Amino acid sequence: MRLPPDMSRWSGRIDSAEGELGRRWHQVVAPWQAGRGGLALLGFACDAGVQRNHGRTGAAQGPAAVRAQLGNMPVRGCKTISDAGDIVCVPDAGGDGLEAAQQALAERVAILLAQGAAPLVLGGGHEMAFGSFSGLAQHLSTDTVPRIGILNLDAHFDLRMADRASSGTPFRQIAEDCASRGWPFHYCCLGISDFANTEALFARARSLGVRWLRDEDMPAHRFGETATLLDGFLADVDHLYLTVCLDVLPASVAPGVSAPSARGVALEVVEQVIDIAAGSGKLRVADIAELNPLHDIDQRTVRVAARLAARIAERWQAKETAHG
Repeated sequence: MRLPPDMSRWSGRIDSAEGELGRRWHQVVAPWQAGRGGLALLGFACDAGVQRNHGRTGAAQGPAAVRAQLGNMPVRGCKTISDAGDIVCVPDAGGDGLEAAQQALAERVAILLAQGAAPLVLGGGHEMAFGSFSGLAQHLSTDTVPRIGILNLDAHFDLRMADRASSGTPFRQIAEDCASRGWPFHYCCLGISDFANTEALFARARSLGVRWLRDEDMPAHRFGETATLLDGFLADVDHLYLTVCLDVLPASVAPGVSAPSARGVALEVVEQVIDIAAGSGKLRVADIAELNPLHDIDQRTVRVAARLAARIAERWQAKETAHG
């Protein structure tokens, strides 16, 4: 089910004496309407996939929590911000409505892209990835064979085999969708934990030609190696879908997720990867997954999620402005 934007959720401080340079997100964001370009925030209030994957539920509350945190953040490089409402998972005869929510997300992402917007989806469980990608695929379906890159910052491959879709299956679903279309599957996963993925998942990643780096291979002082892999990946694609699963971060930084990380990748490294992706000129859709406010501590995770969302927005819109 799709809900229209609730603008009453946007509030924050007003520094009227500071003029235009003192504006915050809540003073800039407006309801999305057709033809309005710039950044379009879209919520995915669903964690049915997390439940199916036996994780900690609560991510359905993620979109509202991120908006509340973003509202008071200063506006810097991002000048056009819209709220496109939420996709809400509604229980159905099948039990939880997950597949319907994924389809609704795909349709909305495709509409936003067709209208010239830059969709940033706020989750929500990582089952959202199949919906985000499907929306981009729908938008690019008239291309002969679009080269879409999927860049996932995540402790998990999420290539699991299962009878039903879940937060652990989206990239396997995407691989199967690409195969059915005759499209290449370009998937790069950064932050993989040796101790959060079975050998079956590593074998599947190899068979699908996935590129990855483990969390222990991504310390800040070796970022040049990460950048080299990322540059090579971006050179092979024309369109980029960026997805950030917050469990890629250390549990001390992001405790409010379905599966907190024992090690993780430092925030400074995650931000540098985002800067390269958003500044590539190839980014089409981005999302942030697995924020679970029910298990957060001192709002650590929601603050990081909002910071990353704002960073993606600023770097992305700055690049689009430069190209325009």
